Amino acid sequence: MDIPPATTEEISGDPLIIHISDIHGYLTDARRALCAVGDAERYPDLVTTDEGGQLHWADNDYVLVVNGDVIDRGPANEACLEMVWRLQNEAPPGRVRYQLGNHELAILLPSLVRWPSTYSTSLDAADRRKFLERASERAVTAAFEGHQYTYSHAGQNEPFDVEEVNDAVQTAASELLDVNGDDRALQKQLERRYDRVFALGADDGRGPDAGLCWMDFSHLEPSAPPQIVGHTKRVSPVKNGNVVCGNIIRMNHHSPGGEGVLIEGPDSLEVVRRKPTGSVSVSSI
Repeated sequence: MDIPPATTEEISGDPLIIHISDIHGYLTDARRALCAVGDAERYPDLVTTDEGGQLHWADNDYVLVVNGDVIDRGPANEACLEMVWRLQNEAPPGRVRYQLGNHELAILLPSLVRWPSTYSTSLDAADRRKFLERASERAVTAAFEGHQYTYSHAGQNEPFDVEEVNDAVQTAASELLDVNGDDRALQKQLERRYDRVFALGADDGRGPDAGLCWMDFSHLEPSAPPQIVGHTKRVSPVKNGNVVCGNIIRMNHHSPGGEGVLIEGPDSLEVVRRKPTGSVSVSSI
């Protein structure tokens, strides 16, 4: 199995990195955000749209980081997942990164969260197995090293090794696949063994001791290593010292406009957002 690159240094050239997080089953919002890249005159298309409205990877030099929580809450969970898998299959290897969020973690370790009536915890055995298989093949990882920033769903205050946390996701998924029957005991073991990634921490999974899938942005110190995260709802991208929160999809779902992505270059970080009128704005962060 070929391991996809986990850093921009392993990808030729200096590709721009597009960040989107916390789609949460809102397919229309996600499409509007991803299409906003090409609607900004200064950037080539990230995706193209076919006659049926489906998005496809455009011929470009981007890396797309889908930074967790693709599912739960919205009405189109399966369609959002299918969109991510399609873009992964169409893009060159490693160019579409699907990072583990706490709602994807709920597929791996459902007994830890005990969420009632959510997509992630209600998957049947066959569909959960398909997701675990993708994670065991590194189609779902925990982190990516960009030009200036490290990407993960919730971040950490201490430096962490990208390959190490990606190995943890792959190994955990593989071990869960090997269990024939009830895997709740293994789920608890994995949460303890790979606490840097999986730990819920205090405050219902958002405390300062939480892992990469769970820590609230309020606990990330300005002096933390440079990171781009999602997880914590924001109306606009928020920069606090070295860390940036780019979860701007779900908060804006009930008002027109606001969908957007972050774009990181070797020496820049910008936000591209869709206005209520449908036009697109670009601004530095």
